[in-house]
Amino acid sequence: MSAGVPLIDLAPAREGGRAGRAHVARAIDEACRTIGFFAITGHGVPKPVVDELRGAAHAFFALPLAEKLRARHPIAGTNRGYHPVGGETLSASLDAPAPAPPDLKEFFHVGPVDTTGDPYYTSALGRRHFEPNLWPAAPAEFADVATTYYRTMSDLLRFLMRLAAVALEVDETFFDDKVDRSIGTMRLNYYPAQPVAPRPGQLRASTHTDYGGFTILSGEDVAGGLQALTRGGDWIDVATSPHTFVVNIGDLLMRWTNDRWLSTMHRVVNPPVAGGAHGARLSIAFFNHPNYDVLIECLPSQGPAKHPPVLSGNYRDLKYAKTGLTPVERR
Repeated sequence: MSAGVPLIDLAPAREGGRAGRAHVARAIDEACRTIGFFAITGHGVPKPVVDELRGAAHAFFALPLAEKLRARHPIAGTNRGYHPVGGETLSASLDAPAPAPPDLKEFFHVGPVDTTGDPYYTSALGRRHFEPNLWPAAPAEFADVATTYYRTMSDLLRFLMRLAAVALEVDETFFDDKVDRSIGTMRLNYYPAQPVAPRPGQLRASTHTDYGGFTILSGEDVAGGLQALTRGGDWIDVATSPHTFVVNIGDLLMRWTNDRWLSTMHRVVNPPVAGGAHGARLSIAFFNHPNYDVLIECLPSQGPAKHPPVLSGNYRDLKYAKTGLTPVERR
């Protein structure tokens, strides 16, 4: 993997008992202290789960724009369904003094796939975060393979959060009831080929941090990819591939750890013009965001708090509003 982004094998934690979990937790702690990114193997996710969604996503984004727009949510800004190129500038979430041009990506937004009639989901507040998913008519398998992938990533996320608890010296189950009804989402990000040069300062995804807990990314080894900002102020390339997932932490996990772990600035750059490398790129990002009613405050193991407490749902609403997305209460 990239220099500065460690590769961590989860197999010892999955198969080796308490000692194995402690070993892997130490590696995660080191990565999150220094760069805020790490790559994982040995995660147990079957390759077909990844490949089938990637195949369906490529087929969807290859459709004519008019067909893709049929899967656009009728209420502007809703974080479900298809969003065309130019509809978002991620750097706006950072209150940058000079806004960047719109990001050169289109994406499909998927929310939680397993809800119930519990008031947590059906109350006025719950409906803001659990809008029903909107699925495209084609390809026919899209909804099924996306649902399977979402459930698989949810299981992996819960395992990673247990390792995080070990690393942070709290009870191993500390995060269980804080992420079990997550308001996180999954984005299928498609970065089209660039036959025309971008505008000055325009990127595939402008500089930002993620908002919640862990993000799990399945990417491609294609020119014009992910970069992370080191603590020393240097941008480094982060190699991505479909089955070796890249994991990074978001703002709320940084707050939970009292800045022990770093919510790292990152971006997706444009492909180089030289040599005609203008190829498209597909990345699948699974964003965990804690349950909307969880109060995020410094863990007892992490010393005097540097940040005031904040509700998980309120924090995401604020960030979404800055980038043009917003939860919508169903009437």
